[in-house]
Amino acid sequence: MNVSLRLNDEDSEIIRAYASMNGISMSELFRKAVLEHIEDELDIKAYEEAMAEYRADPVTYSLEEVAKELDLL
Repeated sequence: MNVSLRLNDEDSEIIRAYASMNGISMSELFRKAVLEHIEDELDIKAYEEAMAEYRADPVTYSLEEVAKELDLL
């Protein structure tokens, strides 16, 4: 799949310099940046869901309690 992106000259030069400085192509830089952004957003969503679950039932367990429950001690 090919994707086209329009950049002004200043942005293009900054991005080219950054990619060159890191020894990667602009395509690889964009691919990594987009995937990292998606991963960050998914992590934030998982955090928000976990916090909502915790707020609804704020029960916590110590590491020792978990280890006992899982017969690890």
